Amino acid sequence: MEKFTLLDGLVAPLDRANVDTDAIIPKQFLKSIKRTGFGPNLFDEWRYLDVGQPGQDNSNRPLNPDFVLNQPRYQGASILLTRKNFGCGSSREHAPWALSQYGFRAILAPSFADIFFNNCYKNGLLPIVLGESQIDHLFDEVKAFPGFRLVIDLDKQLVGTTDGGTNYPFEIDAFRKYCMLNGLDDIGLTLQKADKIRAFEERHLATQPWLSNTI
Repeated sequence: MEKFTLLDGLVAPLDRANVDTDAIIPKQFLKSIKRTGFGPNLFDEWRYLDVGQPGQDNSNRPLNPDFVLNQPRYQGASILLTRKNFGCGSSREHAPWALSQYGFRAILAPSFADIFFNNCYKNGLLPIVLGESQIDHLFDEVKAFPGFRLVIDLDKQLVGTTDGGTNYPFEIDAFRKYCMLNGLDDIGLTLQKADKIRAFEERHLATQPWLSNTI
């Protein structure tokens, strides 16, 4: 998992509340568990004017010009600004996969659905909860200033403007912060104990050799 320390990113505004995981990545794209290839189908039913299917050549599909991510000013955005209860609905882990593979590293919202919130951390995507008035202010700033960027400092737990004029502190569990700063998912955490795991296996086989597949 990629480390998250300091992000200076373009902000894209998705001004919708209660965005569910089927809107983030529709059900027909859930046939793969490879964790790759989901980015082109992020927000598929809003992003394209036709109905997408697995394996379809997205480069030839008609784009919806009214959808925010298709607008030129938001191309290359790595921070998604959105409304309350983002990621509600089913528990599919494909949702943070699609967001990350599109290019988002962080999401700012007043609240998140619990399972989606937890899945983000497991996949290196930082969900940040800010107050509704703060989110409203950021929506106004994004609308007023093309190319609006924010700096997210995970170590200091701050979301701020690039000129330093606005800084919003945010909360994060200490263990989750440690994992994000060091790029550790569940597998990475386990591999930190690899020497102890190997030592246990050797002791275990020494006392119970019949468990070895070499006998």
